Amino acid sequence: MADIDTEPMSRLLKIANRFNCFYLSGFRTGECRAFVVDGQQVGLVRPDVMKELLNYPQVFQVQPDCVQLNPAFRGYAERSARVNEVLQEWRAGGKFITLRGWREEYYEVRAQFNTSPLFKMDRSATCLFGIRKYGIDINGYVMDPVKGLSIWLQKRSPNKQTWPSYWDSMISGGLSVGFGIHETAIKEAGEEGSIPQHLLAKLKSAGCVSLFFESERGLFPNTEFVYDLELPADFVPSNSDGEVETFELLPVNECLERILSPHFKTTSIPVALDFLIRHGYITPENEPNFIKIVELLHIPLQTMYNYVPQQTNHKIAANGETNEAL
Repeated sequence: MADIDTEPMSRLLKIANRFNCFYLSGFRTGECRAFVVDGQQVGLVRPDVMKELLNYPQVFQVQPDCVQLNPAFRGYAERSARVNEVLQEWRAGGKFITLRGWREEYYEVRAQFNTSPLFKMDRSATCLFGIRKYGIDINGYVMDPVKGLSIWLQKRSPNKQTWPSYWDSMISGGLSVGFGIHETAIKEAGEEGSIPQHLLAKLKSAGCVSLFFESERGLFPNTEFVYDLELPADFVPSNSDGEVETFELLPVNECLERILSPHFKTTSIPVALDFLIRHGYITPENEPNFIKIVELLHIPLQTMYNYVPQQTNHKIAANGETNEAL
């Protein structure tokens, strides 16, 4: 991937590099260690988090090649409770900025998306452990007879714990404990946009996008399940859960400029670009870095976490390759 830095980059490729900054850094090999639960890698831990985990040897075992949740914790409930005790202590002590956004909303932690959950964790803490997160995004659009394809965006509430007052997909939300993919899409559409059931009958699954982003809060290996929803020209979404400040309907060209602005939620950009590619507005003819951008919308997160125990004095990188120990 070294040529990405030397070849001329379009505006779109620059922004694709930004939302995959951790992936393109080579996972900062040698710094982060696999997070292992029940012999399976479920995440990736940065040095700043490892430093704090050393204070909890009865819960987290920091080893030369990984960070392991104590294997004496045998079940979902016990693992969840013991991890939560540490997180609550950190939260009370103001250890990490991300925990200021504590939600009492829990995400399942799994080795793979379709495997049984090993424990649960508050969504605000998942980035501290590089836990793969899953969510839904709905692209709401209108075929305007004058302006052509126009796309609904939401402006997030200034009171949101993350990305306050940033522009975002019309509807988005994480997969929390107890909710399936389509179920989450329907729930969020009602809460965030007050979209009635008869309009949701036209909701169409459009695959998924994935990215590996890093910020001061932590690591974000995110997969978003994408839906498209064509809406009538006279429908205006309205928020009912306090999480959205306003909605705006923009023609494609204006929408693209909004996406490229510094005021759009970085981790939602792949969803918007994917929509514009699928609908033929970003093409190989008008985008010189088209293939690279498409690849950067589909980072292979499901195969990256493949830690295996080492018997030698080597370290496992996020991609499973060995590197000399620190």
